[in-house]
Amino acid sequence: MSEVRGSNSWRDELASLVSDSGIRYAAADPIEVPTASFDAQASDFGSGELEQSESFRDQIKGFAIAWGEILMDLGRGCKDIVEQNILTEDSYIVRKLRKPCAKASAKLRYLNEFLPEDRDPAHAWPVIFFVSILALTAMNFSTEHDSLVRSVKKVQIHPPSASHVLLPDGRRLAYHEQGVPAERTRFLLIAPHSFLSSRLAGIPGIKISLLEEFGIRLVTYDLPGFGESDPHPGRDLNSSSLDMLYLANGIGFDDKFWVLGHSSGAMHAWASLRYIPDRVAGAAMVAPIINPYEPGMTKEERKKIWEPWVLRRKVMYFLARRFPKFLSSFYRRSFLSGKHDRIDRWLSLSLGKKDEILIEDPKIEEYLQRDVEESIRQGSIKPFIEEAVLQVSEWGFSLADLQVQKQCQQRGFLRLFRSMYSEAECVLTGFLGQIHIWQGMGDMIVPPTVTDYIARVLPGAYVHKLPNEGHFSYLYFCDECQRQIFTTLFGSPQGPVEKKVATDTTPSEGNSEEI
Repeated sequence: MSEVRGSNSWRDELASLVSDSGIRYAAADPIEVPTASFDAQASDFGSGELEQSESFRDQIKGFAIAWGEILMDLGRGCKDIVEQNILTEDSYIVRKLRKPCAKASAKLRYLNEFLPEDRDPAHAWPVIFFVSILALTAMNFSTEHDSLVRSVKKVQIHPPSASHVLLPDGRRLAYHEQGVPAERTRFLLIAPHSFLSSRLAGIPGIKISLLEEFGIRLVTYDLPGFGESDPHPGRDLNSSSLDMLYLANGIGFDDKFWVLGHSSGAMHAWASLRYIPDRVAGAAMVAPIINPYEPGMTKEERKKIWEPWVLRRKVMYFLARRFPKFLSSFYRRSFLSGKHDRIDRWLSLSLGKKDEILIEDPKIEEYLQRDVEESIRQGSIKPFIEEAVLQVSEWGFSLADLQVQKQCQQRGFLRLFRSMYSEAECVLTGFLGQIHIWQGMGDMIVPPTVTDYIARVLPGAYVHKLPNEGHFSYLYFCDECQRQIFTTLFGSPQGPVEKKVATDTTPSEGNSEEI
């Protein structure tokens, strides 16, 4: 029976309860229970479940809204409490922070000069700060996305291979030399390397046969903290020029030498012209940098120099000048991450068409990767931050100081009267040697405006403008370009200096003969 009952539906069971049981009532009509009523009840029951489920979602939504309102009221209450009890004029926190905040505000007040006159700084700077955060986040995201798409190459640290000289302060300076030997050197050419580079840079792709043809001894060295050179505890451009001087003396060259500066390496070449001019015969500058905050520049010149640079590079310059410690995070995530990437992405450089084609060459790519590996050998962030700060801080001199000028020491009316007839007490100041500058007109890293400024403050410099050339294309692996540079500096090739034969003047028995 239970099985039969279980097989029936609930509607049949309910109908069986009201079925004819044999009992008759005379005064009443038979009770009829239409099945349609049960169908309506069933449909009402189903709709009740739906309404109940919908009301549950509404309850959850209402609960969340209520909690949100409670939290907003709590935040307003906390804000009122802070304003009424902590941020009052006589509160302890306000009294302690008032002076430091006033000093910081006074130091940053000069930034308001960059705002339009109709903008309130209190409203403008929060918007600028928020937009800057979004821009940096977007740049970092795009950089990480690109790095995932490209094939990843790991940085390798190679065995030491440099020669060293011991400096007077006890530091070791690593160097690399190419060309003719010391006893046959006609011209010594010293080349300080640029940012994120090493002694292996020098003149990329230079052939030993070309150096021997001109009698050149090319010496490149690692800046302090780069490659295999010991770090300098407080280096500046003056100490950088002295390192060059001690290097020349350490390798046994006592005469005047030439300097070659490419890109940011020109910063150290400029310093040698200022601090050790008596030992420098001349300078070759290829796409040389200057301090982008050079005080001698006009507003229009500064605008033209900054305009071609990408936003990230401008931010890096600003951080190097104002907040250099923030550079540590950028450097550790890029060239100190242990992985290779293109040099323009690491340094936020905008390249011209010819440079774009050049760095895609596998030979150039392999050279740049090996140079970077040597540069970051020590794994320290400090020398890179020091180098970045040197580029944008006060150099201790201006390029105008290198201009040759006549300076007389006479004072008083009598000495001034004598100087009209004699110039014996007048001396020439500045750099007396030749300065040659090669500038690619398609260079977007060091735009031609930089060279235009140099030519304005150093009218005695020789400027060679190169149509259709970029930042790297004229110097890197270009035999004809390198030959043109040497010919301009040293004239026709004369080869190495002939070895001097010693004269024997010792008397001997028999006939004496001079050799």
